[in-house]
Order: sequence, then C-alpha cells, then structure tokens
Amino acid sequence: MPTENRSVTIPDFAAWKTEGRKISVLTAYEFSIARLLDDAGIDCLLVGDSMGTAVQGHDTTLGVTLDQIVYHAEMVARAAKRALVVADLPFLSYQVSRRQAIRSGGRMLKETRCQAVKLEGGTRMAATIRSLVDAEIPVMGHVGLTPQSVRRFGGYKVQRQADAIRADAQAVADSGAFAIVLECVPAELAATITAEIPIPTIGIGAGAACDGQVLVLHDMLGLLDDFRPRFARRYAELGDVIRNAAARYIKDVESGDFPTEGESFR
Repeated sequence: MPTENRSVTIPDFAAWKTEGRKISVLTAYEFSIARLLDDAGIDCLLVGDSMGTAVQGHDTTLGVTLDQIVYHAEMVARAAKRALVVADLPFLSYQVSRRQAIRSGGRMLKETRCQAVKLEGGTRMAATIRSLVDAEIPVMGHVGLTPQSVRRFGGYKVQRQADAIRADAQAVADSGAFAIVLECVPAELAATITAEIPIPTIGIGAGAACDGQVLVLHDMLGLLDDFRPRFARRYAELGDVIRNAAARYIKDVESGDFPTEGESFR
C-alpha cells in the first residue's frame, strides 16, 4: 500500500533503487481495472502490447497498433491518481527511424497523459532511446526475452546469452532510460545486472533480486486458462468467478427469477 498520497514520479524509481524499496508493476488496459489497481497502491501501470495476447486473443503482440495503445493508455492514465503510467511502443512504431520513435513517443505523452514509454531492445536501440530522452520523453527499456522478437527467437524462451544481455542492459542504462524490464532471464544473471547498472530493474521471470516485478494482469488474476507461465503467480481465479456468475445469471433469466419486482420499475 502507498505510504503517501502524492503521485509516483520518474525520479522516485531511482530513489527507490537506492533505498532498496521494491517496485510493483502490473499491466492495465482500461479505466475500471486501472482505478482498482491504483486504489490498491500499485506503483506503476504498464499499458502493454501484451494486450495482443491477453485482450485481443492473438498468439503474439506483433499485430498491436500505435492507435490501439493510445486508445487504451488514455483510459488507464485517466484512472491513475497515484501510479506512474508507462505505455508500450508497439512493433514497428519506433524501429524504422529515430524520427519515427520520437513521433510515436511524443504522441503517446501528448494524447494519453501517460508519463513514459517502453520499448524493446538493447544495444541496437541505444541511439533511439537517447533520441527519445533528449526529446524529453522518458523511456523504460526491455531486454532479455523481447516479445516483439518472437519470430527471431522461435518462440517464447528463456534467454541465456549472459554477455549479450548484460551489454544490452548497460546500453539501455547508458542511453538515459530510467528503468529496464528484464524478461525471462536466469535469476543469477538478473541479479548481476541489477547490481551492475544504476537504474532499476523490473523483472518478469527473472528472479527475486530485481528492483521490482511486473506481471500481466490477466495472468495474475487467473483470467486465462490456456497459458500459465511458470513465473506468474495467480493471486486470484477470476476466470472461475466470472464463469460461475454468468451461469447463475443464465439460470435466473431462464427460470424467470431475474428480474424480480424489486428490480423492475412501475
């Protein structure tokens, strides 16, 4: 739970790493859930391109568009009173050129009121990250398993190229990013990177030594049955709750028990 009522800011992340305070991050895609997560005291809400798999029902995140992220990020940012809101830059909205990246990132901040963007890639994206930061667009990096590279990786696999991942993380930090997601890397490697770089590491499938953790909301709440990643602890089984509620509603409608006189107008 939050210790103070003020909104979380970019400098808080650096301060929390120094203090050893862990950072909590969850994905969010719409107003009502974002408001509940914000009320609970979440530090950061990520409007992830994970909506491609969690919300849209696709096998990858590659089809998510910038317009879709803007649409969802505007709702989430409007709901957040305390949490820092970060929005993903989706596939091919920043890789073409630095100018494209600045245009996409600038649009995100102007149209959604989110405070930062996240993009995938390490050394290859270092110059792009620097250009965004120079344009006053805060950046959260993302290395290790980068879902937008799923075709090259041949699937969602743990990434074990220690030297390359360490170099990627250092490049992201050196380029001015304020934090970095480490996804699906061995815990020992994530611990080494966390100790080496000055910016907070946010782990997902990267062990407990990271400065913070992020989970996809639908995984955390048990809303998806066909995908249960090893790293995602399920804090609720809302899929069962929703199914049972819908079944009760169907039964009451069919039997005539709903609506009652008290649920009708005269």
